[in-house]
Amino acid sequence: MTREEVIAEVNRIMIDEFELEEEILTPEARLLEELELDSLDGVDFIVALEKRFECRIQEEEARKLSTLNEVYSYICEAKGIQ
Repeated sequence: MTREEVIAEVNRIMIDEFELEEEILTPEARLLEELELDSLDGVDFIVALEKRFECRIQEEEARKLSTLNEVYSYICEAKGIQ
């Protein structure tokens, strides 16, 4: 899997789970402020990421993820993708 594939999969989760428009899913998009995910949405998002990428995201690490780019980078690092 490449970084581009990770980005596409994360964005697909955002579109499918939260009915967001693809145009607003930029790397700089802030999960809370711009994409308007509340705390319950955040939990659902982390669970969806864990299932899709078969990795465990610790709660303290999840709380640090504030932009989509940080999510992309976290998944790539967890999966050993350059």
